Amino acid sequence: MPRPPLSPTAADAAAGRTGPRERIVAAGRRWFLAHGIRSVTMDDLAGELGMSKKTLYAHFPGKAELVEAILLEKFRALEEEVSEIADDAGADFGAGLERLLACIERHASEVRPPFLRDLSRDFPEKFAIVERRRAEVIETPIARLLAAGRRQGRIRKDIPVRVVIAILLGATNAVVNPPRLAELGLTPASAFGHILGALLGGILTPDARTRR
Repeated sequence: MPRPPLSPTAADAAAGRTGPRERIVAAGRRWFLAHGIRSVTMDDLAGELGMSKKTLYAHFPGKAELVEAILLEKFRALEEEVSEIADDAGADFGAGLERLLACIERHASEVRPPFLRDLSRDFPEKFAIVERRRAEVIETPIARLLAAGRRQGRIRKDIPVRVVIAILLGATNAVVNPPRLAELGLTPASAFGHILGALLGGILTPDARTRR
């Protein structure tokens, strides 16, 4: 079955200000995360980008290097957005929480099961990047957001924030990994939704739950 062409993005529109490496990562992210890693070759990417294979391979000798760059860029964008949300939450935790949930839903929805399947089968060592970077997001900006909620009386004060973070990180590592997602029939987005829903149900104050 023929693949649809890669759709244009803002990065492509700004190609005059974006180098070939960034274009390759943007295209690989767009295609691999949605359709899997096995379904497209490096030569295919070069052709779809209108780029010589020599240029593509000069930046990324193989898929392993490109997959790693895609994962790092994905988490860089996520951490940047969550950090901004956490910074703004000092004024209104409720608004910050809604923005956080929407942010996580959007980022998680970009990652489809074929990508996780191929990542698990072909590049299992790269999943360590996923675990490390999502731990950094949970332990820093999300922890700041929860701390702001506690100061504003929206998070229960009898549960230390660091305990909440440990629970969130443990549940995420236990559920949001390729074998367990396949076993449970979940996508990353639905898995995160269940985890956060269960956690928030236990840590929000009654007033905060009413106001959500």
